[in-house]
Amino acid sequence: MSAVKKLFSLLSPSGTRARLSILIWHRVLPVQDPIFPEEMYASRFDATLSWIKSAFNVLSLPDAVKHLREGTLPSRALAITFDDGYEDNYSVALPILQKHGLTATFFISTGFTDGGCMWNDQIIETVRQAPVGLFDADAFGRFDLSDAASRRNAIDALIDQIKYLDIHTRQTTVDGLAQKVEVEPSPELMMTALQIRAMHQAKMTIGAHTCSHPILARLSSEVARTEIATGRTRLEEILGHRITLFAYPNGKPNRDYERAHVDMVRDLGFDAAVTTTWGTSRHGDNLFQLRRFSPWGTTRTRFLMQMAQNLMRQPNAYPQL
Repeated sequence: MSAVKKLFSLLSPSGTRARLSILIWHRVLPVQDPIFPEEMYASRFDATLSWIKSAFNVLSLPDAVKHLREGTLPSRALAITFDDGYEDNYSVALPILQKHGLTATFFISTGFTDGGCMWNDQIIETVRQAPVGLFDADAFGRFDLSDAASRRNAIDALIDQIKYLDIHTRQTTVDGLAQKVEVEPSPELMMTALQIRAMHQAKMTIGAHTCSHPILARLSSEVARTEIATGRTRLEEILGHRITLFAYPNGKPNRDYERAHVDMVRDLGFDAAVTTTWGTSRHGDNLFQLRRFSPWGTTRTRFLMQMAQNLMRQPNAYPQL
């Protein structure tokens, strides 16, 4: 066994003392984006999967959940996940996963399949395509758009302000900003039903992520439950089999979702759910609030160091409802 595997076996042993690492990404772009240089892209994803294979035992998330429940995880257990359902998950990420013989889980917001566009991507494309100079975003401020860095600052500020508006106001707002620069987001940004089915046929796992990707904590109980249930129902219609896993949109406990939503997911018959709280999960943890981590290291040494640090995080530092 290599020194790296020995280290991670100490940090993440097998059995009831195991720690499950779950990675979260959203996109795998064909090439690096100058506005989002940290976003995963093809050549970096290829290298990252090589680093993962050199140190971890990669499981499908359903298998990992089963072993976690039973206390039978192997040492160095890890699962890979993606949120939202971007088309590049199919066209770019899938072939690279297959090249390495690895599997992943893809959490899909079904309201954007077959030509839809998520509100945050509308903001990104609006700012990306706006002319150089000052961009007047009405009540949200005026932004300098002189270079890639300033455009990124504008995108981050707008998303942060608009994220927690109610669904209707949020969409009306981003539509209004897009009209200022006559932006037409790509209809091919998200996966189609056919591509989702092809992912499933390629032995990837498909999970639910609501219909319209709302902040569940901002919805009435009835609407939140409908969002969770209808997103799953649509995926089951596409795939013809039960959907067992769920990801909370945005995923921060006590801010984006609450205890009531954990109970809804359990009551609706899911087997487990994932958050965006950093850390790992152990035998006996709440299976409906599994932790995930987004490593950003661009070298093998830095990546593995971050993975080790995440394994050493103390679970009680991250609230569980």
